[in-house]
Amino acid sequence: MAGGLLGAAAFSTMTFAAEEPRLVPAALQDVAAGSGPQTAVFAGGCFWGTQGVFQHVDGVISATAGYAGGSAGTASYGLVETGSTGHAEAVQVVFDPRKVSYGQLMRIFFSVAHDPTQVDRQGADVGRQYRSAIFPMNDEQAKSASDYIGQLDQSKVFKTKMATTVETGKTFYKAEAYHQNFMEANPTQPYIALTERPKVGNLQRFFPQFYRDQAVLVAD
Repeated sequence: MAGGLLGAAAFSTMTFAAEEPRLVPAALQDVAAGSGPQTAVFAGGCFWGTQGVFQHVDGVISATAGYAGGSAGTASYGLVETGSTGHAEAVQVVFDPRKVSYGQLMRIFFSVAHDPTQVDRQGADVGRQYRSAIFPMNDEQAKSASDYIGQLDQSKVFKTKMATTVETGKTFYKAEAYHQNFMEANPTQPYIALTERPKVGNLQRFFPQFYRDQAVLVAD
């Protein structure tokens, strides 16, 4: 993470070409609610911030930081951070579709959780492990995600083409305990305070109907 490498003063002076957070249009094609909880997996840069955003979404039952895109044998922080394992830092979101749908989670993901136009990076975090990706759990999610990316590209919501990939058939692996609930546990850490915590403020601003003040935390 950039936050582990840079002090607050140094980080605050760095600039990166990034799209501003914005409320993107809703997905035209959503996933049926069905019965019982559903699972989604998203990757958009450092998982501290992505997890922190989804932990404040009403209807989310759990949001767990981890790795997706590579094998079980390389699903550890030390190896993933080399950028050579195929993994992305990801978040597994278990949600109640009666309260928040898959399409609505994608809308939050694209609006406030990250910049979906950056290729293999998010700001100061550079490498394949920081790519923008969705890891569908089934064919319906895969189609909904692909259709939504196409919809947003066609509507030219962003200045440049979206970089988000849809990667099917990938397993999610839970990250080490010290990565869980990192935003909530470290609110004044420079990287969190300057880069990640503002995303929760944007969630509250753009999606007041889905925002909850109390984060749902990963249990020890």
